[in-house]
Amino acid sequence: MNSSTLLLLAFIVYNVAFLIFVLAIAGKSWNRDDPEGHVKRWGKTGLIFSIIGLACHAGFFFTRWAEAGHIPTSNMFEFMTFLGMMIMLAFIIVYLIYRAPVLGIFALPVGIIIIAYASVFPKEVQPLIPALQSYWLKIHVTTAAAGEAFFAVGFAAGLMYLLRSVNFKGTSKTDRREQKGVEFTMFFLVVIIAFVVTIFGFNASGYHAKFALPMEEGAETAVQQTVDYVLPPLVQPADAQVLEMKPFLGMTTPPMESPSWLKGSNAARKLNTVIWSVLGGLILYGLLRLIARRSLSAAISPLMNGIDADDVDEISYRAIAIGYPIFTLGALIFAMIWAAEAWGRFWGWDPKEVWALITWLFYAAYLHLRLSRGWIGKKSAWLSVIGFLVVMFTLIGVNLVIAGLHSYAGV
Repeated sequence: MNSSTLLLLAFIVYNVAFLIFVLAIAGKSWNRDDPEGHVKRWGKTGLIFSIIGLACHAGFFFTRWAEAGHIPTSNMFEFMTFLGMMIMLAFIIVYLIYRAPVLGIFALPVGIIIIAYASVFPKEVQPLIPALQSYWLKIHVTTAAAGEAFFAVGFAAGLMYLLRSVNFKGTSKTDRREQKGVEFTMFFLVVIIAFVVTIFGFNASGYHAKFALPMEEGAETAVQQTVDYVLPPLVQPADAQVLEMKPFLGMTTPPMESPSWLKGSNAARKLNTVIWSVLGGLILYGLLRLIARRSLSAAISPLMNGIDADDVDEISYRAIAIGYPIFTLGALIFAMIWAAEAWGRFWGWDPKEVWALITWLFYAAYLHLRLSRGWIGKKSAWLSVIGFLVVMFTLIGVNLVIAGLHSYAGV
C-alpha cells in the first residue's frame, strides 16, 4: 500500500469518526433512559476510529519518509498533512484526559479541513532545497507543528464555549457584537472549505492557464519566465502574455491585471487565489445560510445544550497550556538556532518569522491574562479563537499573500 492510499484511508476514517461523534451527541434523545451511557458508548467508538485514522496517517508519514529519503515536512503539502496528523494526536491526548465526546465534533473537522487543504498543493516527492538539508528540519518543524496542533484543540474548545454561552437570541449591543464575532469565525472556516472545494473542482475539470512574464530590462538572453494557474485567472500578471487559457464563463482573457506595485512572479497568481477563496466562501456561506435559514452559529448552538461550559473552558486552557512551551521550543528557539546555521543570523524579519513571533506573543498574553488577570470564560474563549485565526493566517495567509524565505509553495 503506497503513501497516497494510506492518507486517503486516514481521511475517510477521520470523517467516519466525526460522524460517530455527531451521533454520540445528537443521538442522546434516542436513548432517553440512559443518555449519558449512549454518549459514552458512541464516544468510545469515535475514539477507536480516530486512533485507527491516526495509525493510517502515521503509516502515510513514515511510508513517504522512506520514499523521499527525508522527513516529509519540506513543502506545503507535506507540512499541512503532518500538521493534520498532529492535530489528531493532540485531540486524542486531550480526549483521553477529559473524555468529552463533543470535542470530536469541533476538533476533528479542523484536522480534516487542514488535510483537505494540504491536498490542493503538488504532491510529488521533491528533493530538499539546500536551506532544508539539516537535521534541524526534523526538530524545528515537528515541534512547531505539535504546538500549533494543541492550539487547534484549544480553538475548537473555545469555539464550543462561545457557541454554548453566547445568547444568539439576544438583541443587546453586546449580544450582537458577540454573535457577529462567532459568525465571522464560522465564515472564516467556510472560506477555507470553499477554497479547497474550488481547487478540487477545477483540477477535476482539467482547467489550466499559462502566462509569459515580461522580460526584465537588460535580460534579453535570460530564459522566459512563465506562471501556471490552476484557477481561472481573474487577475493576470502585469504586462504578461497569455500563452494558454481555457475559456471560463465566456472569458478568453483575464478581466484584470495585477497592480504594478504587486511584485514577484507569483504575486498575481496568489492574489487570484485570494479572490477566488473569498468569492467561493461568500457563495458557500450564502448557500448554507439559505439552508439553515439563520446564522450558522445560531444553527449549531443547540448542539451545545447540556454541555458543561466550565469543562469546555478548562479543556481549551489546558490544550493551549500544553501547546505553548512546545511551540516556544519549535517555532522560536529551534528555528533561531537553525537560522543561525543556515543563514548566519538568528533573526531576519522574514514574514513567517514575524508572524511566528506575533503568534507566540499573543498566546503569551493569553496565558498572562488567564493566570494573572482572571480572564476565564468568554474572554478566554475569544482569545483562544482569535489566537488560532492568527496561526491560520501565519500558515495560509503568509504563504498566499506574502513572499519570504519560508514560501516554498503556492497555489
